[in-house]
Amino acid sequence: MIFTFRIVSDEVDNFKREIKIDGTSTFLDLKNAICESVGYDKGQMSSFFLCDRNWEKEKEITFEDMGSDDDQDVWLMDESVLSDFIDDEGQKLLYVFDYMTDRAFFIEMTEMVTGRSLKDPFCSLSLGQAPQEIMDLDEFDAKIDAKQASVSAADLDEDFYGDQEYNADEFDAEGFDEMTFEN
Repeated sequence: MIFTFRIVSDEVDNFKREIKIDGTSTFLDLKNAICESVGYDKGQMSSFFLCDRNWEKEKEITFEDMGSDDDQDVWLMDESVLSDFIDDEGQKLLYVFDYMTDRAFFIEMTEMVTGRSLKDPFCSLSLGQAPQEIMDLDEFDAKIDAKQASVSAADLDEDFYGDQEYNADEFDAEGFDEMTFEN
């Protein structure tokens, strides 16, 4: 079985990668294929998170066991086979590649081809430059401060939130149900 994963970033608009990989491969194989496609260091601490349809983290599959609580399940990338965790097209994952700033790629399994196998994973689509792998903490703080400064206190008045005359019909929920990967 061959899985196709589409990878995007919320930091770079024109960035997209597509990885094809055998379902019997491990999450470490997927991590290495992603790192090769974007030029990242394969030895950096990272994790995959299986997510629900709203991108809420559910299970973590980590590069290395960092001594978590005994009552918490730990799945390691080199021991975790993709097909044991992923069985539906549309499965969403996060790949956290920068632990210090919690930066991640958004991944969706877009296609599953049964009855076929693939010896080695490969990048079948590469668009745009990947975001910087490790961001300087001062640079990260400056970006956060700039975003917060763009939302002034005046923007957060009663018309923004808590308005007594809120009309649910005016809220356009389209686009919030599922994240799309189309540019």
